[in-house]
Amino acid sequence: MSVQRYAVIGHPVAHSLSPRIHAAFARQTGIGLEYAAIDAAPEDFDAALAAFAAEGGVGANITLPHKLRAAQICTYLSEAAQRAGAVNTLTRAATGWQGDNTDGVGLVRDLTERHGLDLRARRTLLIGAGGAARGVAPALLDAGIGGLYIVNRTPERADALADMLALPGRVHPRYLKDVGTLGNFDLVINATSASRGDPLQSLPTLPINLIAPRGAAVDLSYGEAAIPFLAWARSARAHDCIDGLGMLVEQAAESFQRWHKVRPETDAVYAKLRDREPILVTAD
Repeated sequence: MSVQRYAVIGHPVAHSLSPRIHAAFARQTGIGLEYAAIDAAPEDFDAALAAFAAEGGVGANITLPHKLRAAQICTYLSEAAQRAGAVNTLTRAATGWQGDNTDGVGLVRDLTERHGLDLRARRTLLIGAGGAARGVAPALLDAGIGGLYIVNRTPERADALADMLALPGRVHPRYLKDVGTLGNFDLVINATSASRGDPLQSLPTLPINLIAPRGAAVDLSYGEAAIPFLAWARSARAHDCIDGLGMLVEQAAESFQRWHKVRPETDAVYAKLRDREPILVTAD
């Protein structure tokens, strides 16, 4: 059985569950593959990707902080990647790297199918405007959320994301410092890199009344990185507190399907990983 080489590239990346997830998908579908984790600082990303390709790499998942740069080096971008301006899935072709973004569809599938949330008309706050936020914002709008408010430490990045989404009637960039004046939200999503060890990226102070009754709080991170935000969400009496583990599994399944033309089953893989991760979901 021939073995193809895949990887996840990020910084840091040692915590990533992606190698375990893709190994489980490979066993399930009988596909032979190698899947490694490659740690590359931002200044080393291009060289690390080139070395991976030279060693036979045919596909890669891209995580923080490289999703924007990955979009820039592609010779082809899918519609999802174009709308996001960010890439989390690379496929090697004769003409170079082809980029896609499966974060948004992975998040929506996890929230609606696994957790049973109806996203329609939910007034939504997105905290962060980097690669993770860009990946999920278009899919959330497609899923029918109501107004989308974007706040970021750097206001210019929130403005840039709102401009890219090009829906001024539904998308509203605001200053992070003014978050307490925006009222409450049916859905609050943390798309920052807070709690990943960078003291400059600590969780911003959020008002306790930010979440509406029966509202949901979602952190796109998982494991220990999600604990501070979801602890705040529980103190704010969010009805649903959801980490990013399910999104991770679902976006991985979408990447796997693009590479191998078969979509693996995700529930058993999610359940096995959840047994090993902190229980952060308070309502299904």
